[in-house]
Amino acid sequence: MKTVYTCFCTDVIHEGHLNIIEEAHKHGRVIIGCLSDEAMIRYNKFPTLSQAERIELYKSIDGVEEVVVQKDMMYNDVIPNIKPDYVIHGDNWKEGPESAIRNHVVELLKEYGGELIDIPYTYNEKVRKIDLQLREKLAMPEYRRKRLRQLINMTPIVKTMEAHSGLTGLIVEKTVVEHDGKLDQFDAMWISSLCDSTAKGKPDIELVDMTSRFRTIVDITEVTTKPIIFDGDTGGMTEHFVYTVRSLERMGVSAIIIEDKTGLKKNSLFGTEVEQTQASIEEFSAKIAAGKNAQLTDDFMIIARIESLILERGMEDALERARAFVKAGADGIMIHSRKKDPAEILEFCDKFRAEDKETPIVVVPSSFNVITEEELVEHGVNIVIYANQLTRSAFPAMQQTAEDILRYHRAKEVDERLMPIKQIITLIDEL
Repeated sequence: MKTVYTCFCTDVIHEGHLNIIEEAHKHGRVIIGCLSDEAMIRYNKFPTLSQAERIELYKSIDGVEEVVVQKDMMYNDVIPNIKPDYVIHGDNWKEGPESAIRNHVVELLKEYGGELIDIPYTYNEKVRKIDLQLREKLAMPEYRRKRLRQLINMTPIVKTMEAHSGLTGLIVEKTVVEHDGKLDQFDAMWISSLCDSTAKGKPDIELVDMTSRFRTIVDITEVTTKPIIFDGDTGGMTEHFVYTVRSLERMGVSAIIIEDKTGLKKNSLFGTEVEQTQASIEEFSAKIAAGKNAQLTDDFMIIARIESLILERGMEDALERARAFVKAGADGIMIHSRKKDPAEILEFCDKFRAEDKETPIVVVPSSFNVITEEELVEHGVNIVIYANQLTRSAFPAMQQTAEDILRYHRAKEVDERLMPIKQIITLIDEL
C-alpha cells in the first residue's frame, strides 16, 4: 500500500482537516506529522495544546495509521526518512511566505519520484469561528502571561520587537519572512516607555502616567496574542510598584523590566552626559522583593535592568548588582550599554554565565546593533529586544511625506511610496 503524509499544526480538528484525511485515504496509508512546538513558533502560532496532547489528538482521528513528530518546518526530517508516495496539503501554501515550504517539499519529493497533492483549502463560517476562538484563547491573560517563560525554554533566543499601538502590535504579530529557505517571525512584544511617550508627543521622563500606559497595553492585547514585556522605567516608588505588578499580571503581561536608577528619569543613551542617579543595591533589591511578594502567579517575571555600564561604574559593579538582584528574586537580568562595540556586553554575559547558568539574560542592541542573534546566543543571551526601530523608521517617512505635500501642494508625488489603505486594512481582523 502506498503512503500518504500530511503535517498538522492545529490544536482543534475541524472539517478542513477531516477533508484532508478523507482525501489522503483515497491514495493510501495515512501518516500525520505533528509539527513540533519549536517549529510552530517560528512561522505559525503558539500552541494552546502541548506537543504530547496534539499527538494524542491526531491519533484519535479515524483513518490515521501513524503519527510522527516533524521537527523541521521544511520537512527535511520526515520526507527523506519516510519517503511517502504522496504529500497532501491545503492549497493555501501556494502564496505568501509558506510557498517556500511548498517549493522545498516539491524538490524533496522529486529526488525519489514522490508527488505533492494540493487540495482546496477549506474556509467557511464554521472554520472561521473555530480559528477566531483559537485566537481569542491565545489572547486570554492566563495563556499569554506564561508564554514568555515557555519561549525561553523552547527557543534559542526570544526575538522581541517594540509595539506602541494596536497597529504596530499587528505588524509584530503578523510579520513572517522567508530567508534562506526558512520562515521566521517575532516571538514577543516590547512596550517601551520611550516609544509610548513619543507616540503621545511627550518627553521620555516618566511623564506619561501608568493609567495611560496601561491603555496602550489594552489596545495591543485586544488585537494580538504574543507575550508582552513592559518597560517599567524605574518602577517608581516601591509602594506604587507592587500595584503595577498586580495590574500587569492581571492584564496578561508576561514581564516588567525596571532599571536601577532613581530620581527624574533620563534616557540611558545619554549616559554620563546628563545627571543620572543609580539606586543603591539595597534599595533596588527591596523593590524587586516587594514586587515578587505582590505577584499572585508563578508566570509573571520581574527583570532587573542594570545601568552600571551606561553610567561607567565598571564591570564588577554590574556583576555585583546582578548577583544581588537575582538573590532578591529577579527573574532575569538586563544589561545595557551605549557603546557601538558589543565587547563589554559580551564580557558581562560571559562572566555572569560562568556564575549563573539559569537566570535569563536580556539585551537591547540599539547602539551595538552590529551583533547578530546567533552571536548573542553563543554568549548566553535569552531575550533580545529591538526597542525602538518601528518608531524610528516611521518618523522620517512621515516627516518626508508631510514635507513633500507642502512642497508640491498635492499628494501625487508621495503616492508611490505609500502602502495602499486596502493593504493596511487586511492586517485588521474582523469578527
